[in-house]
Amino acid sequence: MNLKSLATASSLAVFWMPAAAYAQHADHSAHGTQTTAQDALTQEATAVLVAYREALVARDEAAMRALFRADSLVFENGKAEGSFAQYMEHHLGPELGEITEFTFSNPTVNVRMAGHVAFGYETYRYRIALTDGRVIERDGVATSVLTHKDGVWKIVQYHSSSRAPRPN
Repeated sequence: MNLKSLATASSLAVFWMPAAAYAQHADHSAHGTQTTAQDALTQEATAVLVAYREALVARDEAAMRALFRADSLVFENGKAEGSFAQYMEHHLGPELGEITEFTFSNPTVNVRMAGHVAFGYETYRYRIALTDGRVIERDGVATSVLTHKDGVWKIVQYHSSSRAPRPN
């Protein structure tokens, strides 16, 4: 390196030093708070998915409706059901009257965040007993997209599918 190059490099280093020093000296004390806030949002979004499962078990239509945005989309076993209101009116609602027992076993719920959007992934086994005596047991999986608006998480898109349990 010649003297002119060294002088230029030194000038650039001095010029860039304040920005680099600032970046290295940034206050990191809020990182713990930020992580805690993110964890709280994740827990809140997870609670919405758990509440939906609990409302299904209780067959509580009002509780289920409160968890979905009006412009939500529901997909089940390869069929687009429309909004949650349409799904309730044309599919789930009529089925609720035929169910005498609805239970879940081994449920898992995982949520990952991307800003004010949460992506949920669930696995479970469910058992439904019907008024005509039939019993349906299925292994299921669901994915959800939730949005956080006005301090409340709501499901904006929900997709579930199931199949008969298979031996391990």
